[in-house]
Amino acid sequence: MQDFTLAYLAEYLGAELVCAHNEKDTKAVGELVITRIATLESAQSGQISFLANKKYRKQLDITQASAVILTDADTQYFEGTKLVLVNPYLAYAKLAQLMDTTPQSANGVHASAVIHPDAVVSSSASVAANAVIEAGAIIGDDCQIGPGCFIGERAKIGANCKIWANATIYHEVELGDNCIIHSNTVLGSDGFGFANEQGKWVKIPQLGSVIIGSDVEIGSSTTVDRGALGNTEIHSNVIIDNQCQIAHNVVIGQGTAMAACSVIAGSTKVGQYCQIAGLCGINGHIEICDSVILTGMAMVTSSITEPGVYSSGIPHGKNRDWRKQMTHLRHIGDMNKKIKELEKITATLVKVE
Repeated sequence: MQDFTLAYLAEYLGAELVCAHNEKDTKAVGELVITRIATLESAQSGQISFLANKKYRKQLDITQASAVILTDADTQYFEGTKLVLVNPYLAYAKLAQLMDTTPQSANGVHASAVIHPDAVVSSSASVAANAVIEAGAIIGDDCQIGPGCFIGERAKIGANCKIWANATIYHEVELGDNCIIHSNTVLGSDGFGFANEQGKWVKIPQLGSVIIGSDVEIGSSTTVDRGALGNTEIHSNVIIDNQCQIAHNVVIGQGTAMAACSVIAGSTKVGQYCQIAGLCGINGHIEICDSVILTGMAMVTSSITEPGVYSSGIPHGKNRDWRKQMTHLRHIGDMNKKIKELEKITATLVKVE
């Protein structure tokens, strides 16, 4: 990991460097070498940390970090050296990129890679051991195809994409530029399409594809099914976590984020800049408008037409309390009936008076 002076980091982030209360020499402080970024709790001398959530303010009193990134409003809680700016969490993201030591998923073209003569692979692309690239596939400039990956016939992968080990990209799937696909993810497998003939399931070949925009990141072991007739579409700047399921003909709008283990059933359209928390289940053939936030374990059974925060599911509690609540829930129909009967009786009594 490369080291950086505090002055360089301040300039890089566009932050104001503020010396500790007992330090007057700003130039000397700026020459302090920072070796890595760490949490407030674990940071040591020579490291930098950040405060992005006020519930961690108490850790400012105990941190050993040489400097802390925080907002102007939080400077009053920390007497040490600090970098002051508007968005500490964004600064953390930029510093993590600057200090990132993640290796490439491939370097050069390995002798064991199997590349069809009719595939077009950029001279600047890398293909790791045991990767397979089928006929008609196009691999863009500076791409990295990790070990054991499969790139199907006529698939198109844009420039500067990073495909980690054992990912599978089926035939005719298209990726834009600057995409990251993590290990064991499958793009373009068959959608769940079957007709029933007297109890026997008859497979419906999935004739569409998967079209993915630029700057998309998809986590490990996620599956994106190809369309039945049209395409499954994931627009630019979408981020999808691990172990998600995107069914056939789903459309996900630009800038939407989807956390782990959430699923979207077929032919549903999700708008732009939505946030889907973990373990959400979204029904098929519905539409979710732009700027919708679904909290964890939300179950969406019908279209959402207004932006906002939506929730369902029951938060955890003690098992004995939960059992009582479930018992009451099973009788809610009877309770509703009794309430209506009581309302009728009450209405009668009011008339008599």
